[in-house]
Order: sequence, then structure tokens, then C-alpha cells
Amino acid sequence: MIVAIVRFKLPAGMARDKATALFKQTAPRYRGLPGLVRKYYIWNADGTAGGCYLWQTRQQAEQLFNREWRATMAERYGAEPEVDYFETPVIVDNLEGKIDEFA
Repeated sequence: MIVAIVRFKLPAGMARDKATALFKQTAPRYRGLPGLVRKYYIWNADGTAGGCYLWQTRQQAEQLFNREWRATMAERYGAEPEVDYFETPVIVDNLEGKIDEFA
């Protein structure tokens, strides 16, 4: 499993409710994406926003986070996103009551 953390600066003064409205608009686009297990939208009062994505493979993540996607994000939010990838060898899932390990 791969976790991708995406961060970008929001336009100055964009409040949480406005960012949440934009997130809700885009959320349906991520349903059914090959390899995407889960996405969390993130927001901070300092004007940083983004997403935490859990992917089956890095290749699937990179297929989404291409130049076209980066340009769309920059146009929508006013800043190009930063993307960091992390291997995820162990996941603790308290909702399911289990711990998963990945080779």
C-alpha cells in the first residue's frame, strides 16, 4: 500500500466552509478510481489544504497525479500541489478492529 500526501496553499482568506464546499464538489470524481482505497480531504487554518490518499500501488497514484491534474489543481486553488509518497507496511484499523501488514 502507498500513502500519498498532497498539500497546497489555498487562496488567502479561504475559510474552512468554503474549502469544504469545494471538496464536496470534487469528491465524486474520486469514486471508483482504480487502486484508490480511501481519500481524506485535509484543511488547516494556516491556509494549507490537500488530501491523504491510500493507494494499492504507487503507479496507480502517479497515474492520477500527472501534469494535467497538477495544472487543474493550480487553476482551481491558485497553487501547484506538492505530493509525497510513503510506503505503508502496516495499517491499524480501529473501526474494523484489525491490523493489516503489507509486503
